[in-house]
Amino acid sequence: MPSPPFKKILIANRGEIALRVICACRELGIKTVAVYSEADRESLHVRFADQAVCIGPAKSTRSYLDIPSVISAAEITNVDAIHPGYGFLSENAAFAEVCLESGIRFIGPRPDVIHAMGVKERARRLMKEAGVPILPGSDGVLKSAEEALEVAGHIGYPVIIKASAGGGGRGMRVVREPADLPANFVQAQQEADAAFGCPDVYLEKFITRPRHIEFQVLGDTHGNVEVLGERECTLQRRHQKLIEESPSPSVSADLRSRTAETLQTALRAVGYSNAGTVEFLMDEDGSLYFIEVNARIQVEHPVTECVTGVDLVKAQIQVAAGARLSDILPNPITMRGHAIECRINAENPDTFAPSPGRITGLNLPGGIGIRVDTWVYTDCVVPPYYDSLIAKLIAYGRNRGEAIDRMNRALDMFVVEGIHTSIPLHRRILATKEFLTADFDTNFIARFLAASRPGKN
Repeated sequence: MPSPPFKKILIANRGEIALRVICACRELGIKTVAVYSEADRESLHVRFADQAVCIGPAKSTRSYLDIPSVISAAEITNVDAIHPGYGFLSENAAFAEVCLESGIRFIGPRPDVIHAMGVKERARRLMKEAGVPILPGSDGVLKSAEEALEVAGHIGYPVIIKASAGGGGRGMRVVREPADLPANFVQAQQEADAAFGCPDVYLEKFITRPRHIEFQVLGDTHGNVEVLGERECTLQRRHQKLIEESPSPSVSADLRSRTAETLQTALRAVGYSNAGTVEFLMDEDGSLYFIEVNARIQVEHPVTECVTGVDLVKAQIQVAAGARLSDILPNPITMRGHAIECRINAENPDTFAPSPGRITGLNLPGGIGIRVDTWVYTDCVVPPYYDSLIAKLIAYGRNRGEAIDRMNRALDMFVVEGIHTSIPLHRRILATKEFLTADFDTNFIARFLAASRPGKN
């Protein structure tokens, strides 16, 4: 058996992604260290890691986001590398830099690349220079509402104002008339500053009925980049994804091939390494336009793993240790079958209010073509302090129809008692004509929920 790429890895995260990294490390023969807050003392990632270190109280700013505490845990346990998962510190360039300065390998892109990709306006400029299509918009950060009015007048309404340093829908405003722009510009700046500590915003043409498509990429430290197909992430509520699938029903083989070739060229030019996702909007004519790069593993990475057969988390660890993509990936990379993921959240399916509490009963579905990535178990407590995601339910089939059938069966057999979950909402969405025919856009969920309210026919 070959020697493992690292002897010990600290996982700077919690929940299902921490367990996912533990699984990959076990297969590679690598010891793991879990860090946890006081609220997560009984979590499964603490139980299954080889070592565990409490790094602070429940509040994430005093635990999972506390860089000195994470680095101290890494140093006292003598780890070789840190895997940040997604969220928390995963796209924090300063954290990646501190890891390197401490002699600890950061399992992700270089700090300078994380920084470049994290500033949306800068990433947009870099992608444009590399030939990736982008939406018409401002050339950089807008200094005033007057400047925004001038740009919007040139490209035409509607437009969208976006936070340069942000994501998740914060610091974003759609403007359909010139008279509405000044107030929305100021509001976007204020929200961006409050959410990300940076008031910078820029402006783009707004697509009225877009689809959200993202491409999975993986780069090594030798200048090689591979694109592992795309994911359909159009079904969202308030910019938060609910259901993802791969391949996208709206992406042709030709468009997939052309986009992959362009992305390989662009990402080689910026020196991208490790896992990442390049997000696009698709307009009504089927053209793709760059949005942003997420310089980390994504929540929805399992659907790509299902259709390509590539363990993306293991690949992250291997390339961080210096492996070449040609040595760890199949050649050629092909997409077979179809995979769908439902994000199971601890929240009321009608009001979307968070639903923390004790899980008094649990049945996880199984059978052919079903995968469940979760951190919950019977009698565990879902804390109120973190993201409400408690599980990812993935269905795989020979085609989209079979994947849908298996997902419906799995949702029916997925039982969580003691708290509310989004499972009933997923059942309703999968039964719609729009989902079954893949005829939807990013506004579909809002229309669907409005039509489902009491009193609506």
